[in-house]
Amino acid sequence: MVFDPDQDPEEKRAVRQNYRSLTRKIEEQQANPNDYTAEELLQQVRQADKLFDKVKGPQEATLDSHLLLMASNMGAQKARAMKSGSGAFDVDEFVSKLITFMGGRKPLEESLPQDSDDGEDGDGEAPLDWDRIGRKALAKSRRVPVMGFMLGPLSIEQKKRAQVKRSKLEKNKDEEQKPQELKEEDIQRSENETTKNVAVLTRILEQMEESKINIFKFVINPKDFAQSVENIFYLSFLIRDGKVAFETEDGEPVIYMCEPPSDEDYQGGLKKQQMVLEFDMATWSVSLAYLTRKGNLLIGV
Repeated sequence: MVFDPDQDPEEKRAVRQNYRSLTRKIEEQQANPNDYTAEELLQQVRQADKLFDKVKGPQEATLDSHLLLMASNMGAQKARAMKSGSGAFDVDEFVSKLITFMGGRKPLEESLPQDSDDGEDGDGEAPLDWDRIGRKALAKSRRVPVMGFMLGPLSIEQKKRAQVKRSKLEKNKDEEQKPQELKEEDIQRSENETTKNVAVLTRILEQMEESKINIFKFVINPKDFAQSVENIFYLSFLIRDGKVAFETEDGEPVIYMCEPPSDEDYQGGLKKQQMVLEFDMATWSVSLAYLTRKGNLLIGV
C-alpha cells in the first residue's frame, strides 16, 4: 500500500462506501449466525481484498482492518459451532484418537523387544509413534511444525505475580518549599515590561530611513538568540494591532509601519489573520550568516 494524499475524492468515497456496505452485512450475520455459511464469509473477505488494492489513505485502511477483525471473529464463531457427525467437536476425544493411532494404548511388553530393559522405568504404556502421524500430516502439508505454535501444557506457564516492595519516600521537611504565589503587582509588572519593549520597537521602526525592512534583519540580535526570540514576540503585538504590516516581496519577508485599520474596515469584511513563525537555533544561525554576508545586519532591541 502506497500513501497517496492526492487520491481522487470520488474513488476514496466509493471505497469507503463499499467497505461500510460489507461491514453492515457482517453485522447482520452476527445477529443471525445460522443464516449464513462459511462460503459467504469467504466471499466477503475476497471482496475486501479487491477493495484493498484501491486503499491509499489511513481512513480507508482503518475501515479495512475493522472489517477483517469482524470477519475473523465470525470465522472463529463458526469454528466453535462446527459439528463433527452428530455432535460438537470434542478436543479430548480427538487427542484420545491420536494416542490410539500412534500406538499409545498398547501394553509396553508388546511394543518392546524381549531383551529390552526400557520398560522398567515406564508407566506401562508404549511410547507414541510420532512418525506415523507425521506421515499422515505430510499428505496435507510439508511444512515442518515448530514448538512455538503448540498449544497445551508445553507452552502454558503459570503466571506469578511479582511482589514489588515500595519503599516510602522520606521527605526532608527542611528542604520543602511552598509554591511561589503570584500577586497582582507581579502580573502588572510583566505587562508594563511588555508594553515598554513594544514601544521601543515602534520607535525604532519610526526612526528608520527605509520604509520596508527584512524581518530577520530587524529582530535578530547576533550575540543573543534568546533576545532575538523576545524581539519576535514583541513585534507580534504590533502586527496584531495592525500597526506593522508583514508581507513577502520577491521571496523576502519584510515589515513596515502602516495605518491601523478602523472599526469600519472590520465591519466591511476585513479579518485578522494569524501565523506561526518557526524560529530555532538553526534558523537563527542561518539568518545571521546570510545577513552578515550581505553586510546589512541590524542589531535588535
